[in-house]
Amino acid sequence: MDGVTGAAGCGPAPVSYDFYLDGYGGALAAEAFAEALPAAVRCVGALTGARDVREEWDEDEVCAWRRAVSAAADAFAEYGEGRVGGFSIGSFSVTNYRDEGTTGSEVARGAALAELAGTGLCFSGVLR
Repeated sequence: MDGVTGAAGCGPAPVSYDFYLDGYGGALAAEAFAEALPAAVRCVGALTGARDVREEWDEDEVCAWRRAVSAAADAFAEYGEGRVGGFSIGSFSVTNYRDEGTTGSEVARGAALAELAGTGLCFSGVLR
């Protein structure tokens, strides 16, 4: 499934499913990964200023960027983009172990930042 495309089939995905499985060690099904990928790319794009790998990056930076997208995809697949918490159906209830008043986006951002640490890829300035 290396040819996974981005949102609505708008071209090749910046992180292949093969990389997600083998380079990152992810466990999502291909469909779940493809569904979470657009939000993950937006998240990492906001952190790095790049929504795809750049030619000037070395192999370590490329790998870190792809791992960050993979980590964010895992978080979005598990938590979604909204508030992290529990749910109830009648008398049955489930409380998510991450119910800290946070959102899935914040969990994804933290996971992506952990993969980008030490790379210098985290955007912290103004683009021209």
